[in-house]
Amino acid sequence: MLPTIEQRLASELAVESRQVIATINLLDDGATVPFIARYRKEVTGGLNDCQLRLLAERLHYLRDLDKRRASIIIAIEKQNKMTPSLLNALMHAENKIHLEDLYLPYRTKRRTKAQIAQEAGLQPLAEKLLCNPMLQPEKVAISFLKEPFTTDQGNNPGIKDSKEALDGARQILMENFSEDAVLLQLLREYIFLHGIITSKVIEKKKAIGIKFSDYFNYSESVRSIPSHRILALFRGRREKILTLSIHLDSETRKPEWDTPHNPCELLIAKQLGIKNHNRPADQWLSETIRFTWRTKILPHLETDLMNALRERAEDEAVNIFARNLKALLLASPAGPHVTIGLDPGLRTGVKIVIVDATGKIIETAVIYPHPPRNDWDDSLSILKKLVEKHRVTLAAIGNGTASRETDRLIKDLIKQYPELKLTSVIVSEAGASVYSASQLASLEMPDIDVSLRGAASIARRLQDPLAELVKIDPKSIGIGQYQHDIDQNKLARSLDAVVEDCVNAVGVDVNTASSALLKRVSGLGSKVAQNIVTHRDAEGMFVSRTALLKVPHLGEKTFEQAAGFLRIMNGNNPLDSTAVHPESYPLVNKILVSLKSDIQTLMGNIHLLKSLSPSHYIDKKYGVPTISDILKELEKPGRDPRPAFINTIFKAGVEELTDLHPNMILDGVVTNVAAFGVFVDIGVHQDGLVHISALADTFVKDPSTIVEVGQVVKVKILAIDLKRKRITLTMRLTDTALSNH
Repeated sequence: MLPTIEQRLASELAVESRQVIATINLLDDGATVPFIARYRKEVTGGLNDCQLRLLAERLHYLRDLDKRRASIIIAIEKQNKMTPSLLNALMHAENKIHLEDLYLPYRTKRRTKAQIAQEAGLQPLAEKLLCNPMLQPEKVAISFLKEPFTTDQGNNPGIKDSKEALDGARQILMENFSEDAVLLQLLREYIFLHGIITSKVIEKKKAIGIKFSDYFNYSESVRSIPSHRILALFRGRREKILTLSIHLDSETRKPEWDTPHNPCELLIAKQLGIKNHNRPADQWLSETIRFTWRTKILPHLETDLMNALRERAEDEAVNIFARNLKALLLASPAGPHVTIGLDPGLRTGVKIVIVDATGKIIETAVIYPHPPRNDWDDSLSILKKLVEKHRVTLAAIGNGTASRETDRLIKDLIKQYPELKLTSVIVSEAGASVYSASQLASLEMPDIDVSLRGAASIARRLQDPLAELVKIDPKSIGIGQYQHDIDQNKLARSLDAVVEDCVNAVGVDVNTASSALLKRVSGLGSKVAQNIVTHRDAEGMFVSRTALLKVPHLGEKTFEQAAGFLRIMNGNNPLDSTAVHPESYPLVNKILVSLKSDIQTLMGNIHLLKSLSPSHYIDKKYGVPTISDILKELEKPGRDPRPAFINTIFKAGVEELTDLHPNMILDGVVTNVAAFGVFVDIGVHQDGLVHISALADTFVKDPSTIVEVGQVVKVKILAIDLKRKRITLTMRLTDTALSNH
């Protein structure tokens, strides 16, 4: 019997069944992954968030598999075709592909040539020739002639001569062979190891498909082709520029009909016990094998493999997107500073929004320092007055059109008026325009013109990237590869999980957070998040976590899931500002009693806390993992896991592509990590590419092991293509430039 779902998951994750069973019970009871990972370590045996995410994903797959298995068994039983061996095979099928292979002969399908041949009574002829190759095919076939007739399925043309009889018998055998689950699996495994995927350009599409020119005549091994090339090939096929096919590595060109059997045809013959000893029916059977491979099995497996390749590429693309998103969301926050956000523009001007330390808009303006108006001095004067008036300490400049010109404006301001003590930062504005026109932005900033909302978002991104970026659909941030080519539901599920994990890892100030941020907290959805904001607006700030229970639809269960991730700063209970869950407050009180101390003395007292032994406080409710987490949290209460803020300063005088030259070494910021390399912003409006081969002196299999989004790196320019606006970079600073401009 196939192991249970719990046993299979335990084996896959290399953990104990009891851990899996406990986790499944928690998930089924509505617990979230962040809650389980942080506050139920004793129950799960310490499974981390990555293990829990994988377990939840595989649990969903295996439950779907079992549902499909049950429906297939019912369907076959209704046909009265179930046998003990078939049932055993179905019960032991470990994946959906194998399950569907077994179901293939019983699947309802359109009337096939094999079925028409069976209706005409040719099944015995097929069986005779297969079992006894000593028979003369033409002589045996002559006794199976039949006049046309009609069946419940429709008209049947009958059998007018021996050739038609043999063709019909071949169709029967071909269908039987191509629906043999064991044979299909053997062939699938072989072609995966020895298959070559090939792309050809459609001749009439060469001119319009020039961006796919690398793939006009391209071949690569099925098992080793990287995800980005798979997705590129599929995009070329979808846009009807390329045709794709799969063939064996032993076949350098399309084989002739009378060439010796290829390895897969030999595998079919071996599996079915067919051998060519020059007996009367051997040649006919040999050709039947070739027909089966070329017209039935290869097309079927080609479709299967193409789907498998696409799924593999999608999974990797989703993982890359998820890693990039996590790095971006957990980027360093500049913190609660009064900030001026500038959304650069030329003709439309530079949009300005000033936000206070909490992100609240306090003033807006528009200046026109750039062509065609060139009001540089007036713009400087306006900026000076705004910065002085609101005591602004940070300037966040969007990295779009006119960003370097606007950066130069702010640097001019800083140079002329050093007493302002202003610091300028270039901020990615990807997705800001999408957010500006969104319903959420309208609700948050109903009195602010849509053209100014982007500047507000840019300022807030600098203060706290996580709190602002959660308002934007992750797919609009531009940090993936071929994101529109992959399963959007799969991508959305993965990105939602990343956002949830990041938000809960950092924690949320319940008195300042937007509903967009609150809804990502464990256990809270959109409705409860909005209810929290509405209650806060009506009743004032929350002074304790327990006060959240007064929010409509926020019951005990929701409170249990969410409370540990919500922070009440300067509230009635100092523990409410930490990651210590309210359910563990009695434990903290127990520790305080044993120490004859108070919470204010204990919090932050690293020396005292490190001297405590978690095992000393174990009881039926609290184990070492929970106690250790609490003591660690009390050492640095409410600590932010994100790194300290570091400002990146681009090289002065490098603002356009024409300012670059080969061998120039620059600082840059990683904006995207793909399977084939890394994109780096060096301050010239056009990101450069560091190919995977130029990331390090040693072989790099995965770029994410070297860098992450937001990281500051030093790069050297190898080449600049002004016409195509491409910059080739290397992180191996000893490399030499490829060419001149």
